[in-house]
Amino acid sequence: MESIVKLYSNENGEIYKFLSKLFNKSKKNNISEYDNSILEWEAKYGNPVDMADIIGVFIENKEDYKINMWVSLDEDVLINVTNHNADEIIRYLYERYPH
Repeated sequence: MESIVKLYSNENGEIYKFLSKLFNKSKKNNISEYDNSILEWEAKYGNPVDMADIIGVFIENKEDYKINMWVSLDEDVLINVTNHNADEIIRYLYERYPH
């Protein structure tokens, strides 16, 4: 099973702004100008450790955007990423998937 990161927002443009900042930093551009109105976004990861980057960027910039993040490492289990658990989730990723 692939691991999943999901972003949700009640406001148009918030997810687009966040992803634009994220992908501009990494020099990737996985979103287009037509995605400005999306209220939900999902990315799948074959290697769950790769999720650590987006979780870290999300937490560092959480106050700047009106979005929520959920992650799924196991089927039918979603975890809301918050300021209180983000560090633990990232540590868990590296412990559970050491390679």
